[in-house]
Amino acid sequence: MEFDEWCESAEQVVNGHDLKVLSGSDDHLVDAQDRVAAIVPGHYASEEHVTHVLERLGKPAAAEFVRQKLPESKAIRSGDLGEILATEYIAENTPYEVPIKRLRWKDHRNMAMRGDDIIGIEQNPENRRLKFLKSEAKSRAALAAGVLVDARTALEKDGGLPSPHALAFVSERLMETGNQGLADAIDDAQLKDGIATADVEHLLFTFSGNDPTALLQASLQGYGGTIHQHGVGLRIAGHTQFVQDVFEKVMADGDND
Repeated sequence: MEFDEWCESAEQVVNGHDLKVLSGSDDHLVDAQDRVAAIVPGHYASEEHVTHVLERLGKPAAAEFVRQKLPESKAIRSGDLGEILATEYIAENTPYEVPIKRLRWKDHRNMAMRGDDIIGIEQNPENRRLKFLKSEAKSRAALAAGVLVDARTALEKDGGLPSPHALAFVSERLMETGNQGLADAIDDAQLKDGIATADVEHLLFTFSGNDPTALLQASLQGYGGTIHQHGVGLRIAGHTQFVQDVFEKVMADGDND
């Protein structure tokens, strides 16, 4: 994604926590749409599955396979894209990895996923213990304070720790995809060793058309807990049009590949 190639950024510390606001440059929006559209299909279907359909049934069938996974609802597209951008931001700009792309397991393409939005994981190479980045992503054309209140409430559930359901979901998907080592480490953290608040950080990620700075500042200023917080806001002025253009390009690229 290389956010720094199409965004300007501003960073500050608020109440001891980290705040970063990214602003998409109008001069680079077409490039941004191309970059985002290129990574969207992989969040809904694995490359291996798409390739298998392509080899068996041909290009039109492979394109249709991906198209059937893309949401049709504008609201769900917006929410999904917020989660995709947050996932890519974590992978690119933090020491955490997001080991599964959870949108691949949606119940229905026009339904939002349930549970913790994104769980980032960092494994200590020496003792194999895990740290977690519990993340909430919110996408709105016009971001408002109430949306951040909802995100903060979600982050503070389960004592601020990743929920047992979310961790079990990640562990099960990792087992299915052959990553038994990380699945075992997650199970150990949850079922044997326990997870302390010192092992957890929070990320509140927003994707909006308006400037999120003041809203994220207020959210971080109002947090009184002990878990380190990260607020990241991505602003693209034409938010609604950007979401529409990205999904239209995904479908057009599938027809043209």
